[in-house]
Amino acid sequence: MKPIRNSAKAVIFLDDYVLLTKNKDDSGYFYLFPGGGQEVGETLIEAVTRECMEEIGQPVNVGELLYIREYIGKHHEFAEWDYDVHQVEFYFQCDIKNSESVLMNGANPDSMQVGVEWVKLSELEGYRVYPKALIPILIERQVTGYLGDVN
Repeated sequence: MKPIRNSAKAVIFLDDYVLLTKNKDDSGYFYLFPGGGQEVGETLIEAVTRECMEEIGQPVNVGELLYIREYIGKHHEFAEWDYDVHQVEFYFQCDIKNSESVLMNGANPDSMQVGVEWVKLSELEGYRVYPKALIPILIERQVTGYLGDVN
């Protein structure tokens, strides 16, 4: 069994849009929130800041903690290969200074990342976004805190 992993994610709004990383796998495109794993000796704020530079190529101003999500792989659709994954994700509201320059990957994007995209909140349900449980919450701009083990 792998150890539990912490991950820090950014929720970046611009008017009625949210910024997501665009990724591609065998099933097509899917979208994730910028961010990733916390390293030893790094705060969650430092982790989300570093990850945003790597994935969206922009520094972020980190605001309040909006959501905490757990992902226990054996309970979800990717259990076949994520069976031993347990991740706790911390979603922070973040802002960027230059929204127009966030159209390319950062310096060190994830292996499946092919770009970044501003997605209209009202159209999120038409995209393959993970975690899916955040879609209705984001559309309503709710702050709910702990989401539990959701996908």
